[in-house]
Amino acid sequence: MLELVSLIPRGRVTTYAELAKAAGRPRAWRAVGNLLSRNPRPVEVPCHRVVRSDGRVGGYSLGKRRKVALLREEGVEVRGERVDLRRFMFRFSGDPAGG
Repeated sequence: MLELVSLIPRGRVTTYAELAKAAGRPRAWRAVGNLLSRNPRPVEVPCHRVVRSDGRVGGYSLGKRRKVALLREEGVEVRGERVDLRRFMFRFSGDPAGG
């Protein structure tokens, strides 16, 4: 799973559900969240780029403020703790642009 997270490009986000789907377990989005909460290298393996399916930033082992700051540093707009998934979503669909 952490290998998949490493594929999310800077300035883009994906969802817990999209990660579960890419891992072949489309109903395991909660398990994805639990696994990412135990990421031993949270900035190096960019789990801050994973958000909820409704665009809310969700939790982060280093705190929600840090997650929002990291996303903004990468050029992802966060408004009211929400990311516009139409603009910043990355999908593991085989599309080179991730869209």
